[in-house]
Amino acid sequence: MATLPRTAKQTSASASIPTFDHRPRSDPDFDVGINASAAWTGHLDRGSLSDDEPADDDPALREEKGLRARALYQFEGKAEFRELTVEAGDVLDILKEDIGDGWSLVRTAGGEIGLLPTTYYTYTTSFLSAPSDSQPTTRTKELSTDTVTPKVSPKGISEPELPPLVPQNTGEWRNVLPSLRQGVLRGKTLNRFSSFVTSGAEEWILNGIPDLEDNPRTSTFISHSRFSTADSTAEENRPNTLGVGEADRHFVDAGPAWQSKIPRFRVLVHSPSKRSSGFSGAYTIYNVTSLFSSGSECTASDDEMAPSPTPTCITVQRRFSHFVVLHNALLRRLPGIALPPLPEKQYAGRFNAAFVEARRGDLERYVDRIVRHPIARYAEVVTSFLSCEDDLEWKRLMPQYLSMRAAGPSFFAHVFHPAFNVDVLEASETIERFDNHLRAVGKGVQGLRGTFSRVREARMDMSKAERLLSYSLLSLITAKPSSSAPALGIVEEEENTSPQLQGLVNDEGAWCWREGCEDCLKLTKAVQKTVETLQSVADLYDDHARRTQLATHESLKSVAHPYMTYQGIIETHRSTSTRYAETTSDDRDTSNEDMVTRCETVLNATMSEIDTYHTQKVEDFTTLAKGHLDGEIALYEQILTRLNTARQALDPPHFDELGRAPRRPSRFEKDLDRPVNDVEPLPQPCPHVYDSAPMRPVNVAIQGGVGMLLGSPSSVGRTSVLSRLWA
Repeated sequence: MATLPRTAKQTSASASIPTFDHRPRSDPDFDVGINASAAWTGHLDRGSLSDDEPADDDPALREEKGLRARALYQFEGKAEFRELTVEAGDVLDILKEDIGDGWSLVRTAGGEIGLLPTTYYTYTTSFLSAPSDSQPTTRTKELSTDTVTPKVSPKGISEPELPPLVPQNTGEWRNVLPSLRQGVLRGKTLNRFSSFVTSGAEEWILNGIPDLEDNPRTSTFISHSRFSTADSTAEENRPNTLGVGEADRHFVDAGPAWQSKIPRFRVLVHSPSKRSSGFSGAYTIYNVTSLFSSGSECTASDDEMAPSPTPTCITVQRRFSHFVVLHNALLRRLPGIALPPLPEKQYAGRFNAAFVEARRGDLERYVDRIVRHPIARYAEVVTSFLSCEDDLEWKRLMPQYLSMRAAGPSFFAHVFHPAFNVDVLEASETIERFDNHLRAVGKGVQGLRGTFSRVREARMDMSKAERLLSYSLLSLITAKPSSSAPALGIVEEEENTSPQLQGLVNDEGAWCWREGCEDCLKLTKAVQKTVETLQSVADLYDDHARRTQLATHESLKSVAHPYMTYQGIIETHRSTSTRYAETTSDDRDTSNEDMVTRCETVLNATMSEIDTYHTQKVEDFTTLAKGHLDGEIALYEQILTRLNTARQALDPPHFDELGRAPRRPSRFEKDLDRPVNDVEPLPQPCPHVYDSAPMRPVNVAIQGGVGMLLGSPSSVGRTSVLSRLWA
């Protein structure tokens, strides 16, 4: 397959000297195999589609001629996104080459104006004209299938007038509230290219090693090779101390599995506090503490970090925007690995205490997932993010990380692996099983999250039941009616009579009509002790559902939607396997041996990512199971301790000591008139980034604030602020 690279626009005068290429004109498909897979830089190096882009009916666009180009491939666009539908070889006018996310503003020969991917066309100055085509008389649709395009128009021949512009009638896309990105795409990137292209894997397989001279940090490593297993694990080939450019070199062990250059360490995100700035307003700052094992403990295996009695701690302060810088820089520099999603930005209630705590946990899980990855944890931006204690220095580094060039194919150029480390046939079968496994895990975890929510509600029901039982017992021994369980058998006209006059309790507060009854006094005080114990048990159930189980519920998000995280890895693996099969099927072409080797490199990287998921899955679910069981054990141990204490009050000698003094009123007697169900609703975790369900409130305070503003249909007799103003 012939490959013609897309060239830059020529502006010099010497570029207009025509030369000719005598290529056959029998192929009507305009060389549809032309490779233009530079789209891996489209979604990283370019901006996003902005509302400030010119509209189709702008007079400036109608008058602008644009640069002439031809379509390389057939592209069927979506009208709702203002995309054009073109055939290979169609004549185009490029009105604006870069409008963001790998798209260009293009006008067809028929006058339609819309969007087209930048890699689906090439400028006609990139082609050479043949003598037979040097005298074109018209520029019609029939000529669009020609395989050669005039580089410049001959002298004396003027191009005909283009037909009137007929903009696509697909609706306005400028100055729309909400905008296309905010309304339809929810701020996500508008990029429809596969991960095989955007990661740079296709460019690496087809064109080999990119030009690394522009990157002085990695220019010393200008070749890629496969090591033997012994050589790849040799200490001299994998230095413990990271040198210049060493963070860009990644090694694969037999398996395949990533080699780690530095040991595991732990990161805590804690102590959030609210700050104010005259430029950016109020924001939340988080303390990020890295715990490094010291001494001989640093030689711990990658699977389990050995605990150290005196770890080295480094604490820095970061805000959410700094985590965004970290995430974007990692996307640019490590396109071949599966990075966890960053929690979404919150615009309402972001200073609410419950939300701040939920956000702190999400950020801690995000950083933990990064530092657990064998190669992501020694990335330059990660080490700077975790260790740069000088705020001014960190602010100076942030623009540099944001402007870093996307690694693209150079990532795979610096992946070194043993020879014959992947069986391609077995790898193709593995990826299908891995795909099915991820989908099943995601579906199962979603069901588990829903079930766990009901389990927490059941704990709250147990708390209410224990409290109801407590109030009923207290109402029984005090002869005071409870609003939750009204007393039965009391004559209506005697309700206002004191319990002492009714003979329900005596003067010492004992549950008896006799004065000075010691046995009933002991019994009454023992039952009151049981009442207070049941209240403490209810508090334990309530706290367990609100804090301990909420933390476990939040942690389930770290194992939810694994397919969405690894979808790009699966697409890259499948496309590489297909390209490998196509390359090896042609035995006559001996020049494809290097392409086969590069395919093996990509497969080593994707298979190493699969191995990383397997390791992290075992760790995650083990931690979740241990955390849940430990929480349940601690809950029931505390309940058992309190119940044993209450039980001992009914046996001598504790029971005998209860009759020495009159009974004192319980502090819960004042709550008998208050309904048991008058408790705060159970807080729910923040939704996962990939959850399809709408945003749930982190705390009822947020929902209550909105309800007070707009009114709640369930609130009887309550009106909203807006309704009062309207009235």
